Amino acid sequence: MLQTIRSTRGMAVAPHSLAAQSAVDVLRDGGNAIEAMIAAASTIAIVYPHMNSIGGDGFWTISCPDRPVVSIEACGGAAASVSSAYYTDKGYNRIPSRGADAANTVAGTIGGWQEALAISESWGGRLPLGRLLESAISYAADGIAVTASQARTTDKKLEELKGIPGFADTFLMDGLAPQTGSRMRLDRLGRTLKMLADDGLDSFYRGRVGAIMARELKALGSPVSADDLASYRARVRTPLELEHSLGKIYNTAPPTQGVVSLIILGLLDRLDIGGFDPESPEYIHLVVEATKQAFAVRDSHITDSDHMGLDPQRFLDKDHLDALAGRISLDRAGSWGQGLGPGDTVWMGVIDGEGRAVSFIQSTYHEYGSGMVLPETGVNWQNRGCSFSLDPQHINALHPKKKPFHTLNPALARLNDGRAIVYGTMGGDGQPQTQAAVFTRYAHHGYPMQKAITAPRWLLGRTWGEDSDSLKLEARFPQATRQKLEALGHQVEMLDDFDELVGHAAGVVHHPNGVFEGGCDPRSDGGVAAF
Repeated sequence: MLQTIRSTRGMAVAPHSLAAQSAVDVLRDGGNAIEAMIAAASTIAIVYPHMNSIGGDGFWTISCPDRPVVSIEACGGAAASVSSAYYTDKGYNRIPSRGADAANTVAGTIGGWQEALAISESWGGRLPLGRLLESAISYAADGIAVTASQARTTDKKLEELKGIPGFADTFLMDGLAPQTGSRMRLDRLGRTLKMLADDGLDSFYRGRVGAIMARELKALGSPVSADDLASYRARVRTPLELEHSLGKIYNTAPPTQGVVSLIILGLLDRLDIGGFDPESPEYIHLVVEATKQAFAVRDSHITDSDHMGLDPQRFLDKDHLDALAGRISLDRAGSWGQGLGPGDTVWMGVIDGEGRAVSFIQSTYHEYGSGMVLPETGVNWQNRGCSFSLDPQHINALHPKKKPFHTLNPALARLNDGRAIVYGTMGGDGQPQTQAAVFTRYAHHGYPMQKAITAPRWLLGRTWGEDSDSLKLEARFPQATRQKLEALGHQVEMLDDFDELVGHAAGVVHHPNGVFEGGCDPRSDGGVAAF
């Protein structure tokens, strides 16, 4: 059993330990939580490249004591030139998941860094951008040690990715997946980060870097144009807020599934989840049934907020949650449709010595996104837009400049007793479920943060590398738990003891006495860094 880490001056957590260390190095240099997170975000784009990229999207939930919680929506919309006809005229009946036609949305994460730095300046943040990107630039040039996760993922996806432009030259070694512990350099991406450090982040969209990328995207056949890049801006937004018996819980608004995570916690609060052993079949059953109710809301209503026509906060109203809770049976599993598919993602958290907290997530959607790597800048472009539907009646139908649905949702809580918590995970459908496991085990049951993360978990539906819709349990659950869940009507599959399919969870807590508490998933390559 790993021990929960505690400290008194600041803490960061990430699914790769070098990213967490980069963040704490910035805190030691006098940086704040946002500045530290940009250091972590740039570093992890280098050292964990199968899970994220600066060619992807990002979302932030940010808390500063005595100020309202805010979020940043850093997701790009579809190219202005794409439509259903763009794909059907090419003979597609659905948007491809790899290659240039999958790279059909603007990459928003750098715009999110830019908006976050503006908030940081209002806090008095003054560290230069070059300092924040320093570790990432160094790792790109010096080389990274390939993790077991990267080696395994590359090998598993090799056949579908090796022919995509730029992939083999960037992520393979002698035409093969790299071995764990081999050394890989990402020189071109490092030089791009150096250009951003010199020119400023706006260069990614409206400057030297954007001009180069626009030429590269056009040459490779992506519909994303120079005008698409130039017109993009990330947005500071008001997050969704759940009134909970233990405090207030925040998450990001659509197009993310933040409302799903909050609905689940609201339902579990009403179902007295604290009265059930947090590793029992009854506990798992209730979380799974709450998840089904929340997924039904998601699949019927959640899309780009500019296309919704209703306020998603209404789904967190007391009467609505009471009604959903009344549909959950303690004695039988309810039916449900199917999951929405994979999501390779990194979640990271930082809280600084002033109690300023950041919950952040950065993603390219599938493993390595579209698989397409731009030849000069070395940017691996996302395939988030392959989640659009070509059916014009579908809630997530493709339209020019529309933002695709996102499984991403970084969580943050302010508890009534003064604790602030940032927590999250990667993993498609698994994100809200793992958030529920971590939050309830920590806040309702009193598990230390590390135990809440390490304890055996489950997954209903789909995530990265998995496309079945069963209820999947880690093998550390006893056979009796499986049998009881099957008796309740769940279709159960068993996973390994510590299986990446259930996500890379982590969390940081700031206590009223100034003590920090953090945990990181042993299923990842991550760590807690603190001082």
